Amino acid sequence: MSVKVIKPGLLTTVQDLGRPGYFHLGIPMGGAMDRLAMRSANLLVGNDEGAAGLEAVFMGPELEFTQDALVAVTGADMPIFVDEVEQPGWTAIAVKAGQRLGFGFLRSGARAYIAISGGIDTPPALGSRSTYAIGALGGVEGRAIAVEDELPIGRASGKGRAGASVPQALRRGPGSPAELRMLPGLYWHRITEAAQKGFFEDEWAVAPEADRMGYRFRNGRPLEFVEREQPFGAGSDPSNIVDGCYPYGSVQVPGGTEPIVLHRDAVSGGGYFMIGTVISADMDLIGQLQPHTPVKFVKVDMDAALAARAERAALMQRIREAVG
Repeated sequence: MSVKVIKPGLLTTVQDLGRPGYFHLGIPMGGAMDRLAMRSANLLVGNDEGAAGLEAVFMGPELEFTQDALVAVTGADMPIFVDEVEQPGWTAIAVKAGQRLGFGFLRSGARAYIAISGGIDTPPALGSRSTYAIGALGGVEGRAIAVEDELPIGRASGKGRAGASVPQALRRGPGSPAELRMLPGLYWHRITEAAQKGFFEDEWAVAPEADRMGYRFRNGRPLEFVEREQPFGAGSDPSNIVDGCYPYGSVQVPGGTEPIVLHRDAVSGGGYFMIGTVISADMDLIGQLQPHTPVKFVKVDMDAALAARAERAALMQRIREAVG
């Protein structure tokens, strides 16, 4: 079975849960930016949670099916249509051979996830089908899908059930302002106490420079640095360090002006200091932020971060039980 791409949308890529284990070689984990939405879509159509689907940014594709299938769309709120008949989101939808799946204009969120029973069966690269466009790995020739592409689909498990749905109460999305919990990090001491306080007091906004590599934020006060003599090997700007490793979710602030949260396709290291790391439980939320969305960073400690991770795991378990 295959699915024909009639319209590709704005930027639609094949994604699964990523390729861990290669970060030391400079190859990021990648995968769906909103992992909870991707897992949920797969569960609804009877796939393994890590099966490959499509991640559509701001605008959905138009797809034609060559065989009957189950489809589920989660994440961003876009009107969903099968042959121009509107369908519910976060729900398993039966699609017949010859029918077309399409989308209306984005209502909220940023990224929609499309799962098809059997999963997208493009060749894996380093253990994952996720598209890493900068490295030309995974997906369809390492790029976004295009008109006339035919996406191969694997064998369906038969476990999916049309009409299965994730309850509204279990669909997690960012608020307004969105709150991103952050654990202060290795270089937190490099900014003054006033700057530390101001960083969490200020309301930031998502900048237009927001993609799979990272999200930039603006409108907060510039950071004040503790004076020091720059060490040998670091650049001249106070935000420069001798090159260090960047954990997933790192918050770097080049020049002390606009924080950047590194996301799924970010580089593994560089020469900017990091004031902290957004906790793993909140990284999905970043993938659903549109430009200009107001954001507050919230200071947490390790105990709170671990508790949030446990809460998110419990939420995912409730979704599994609800889908059944």
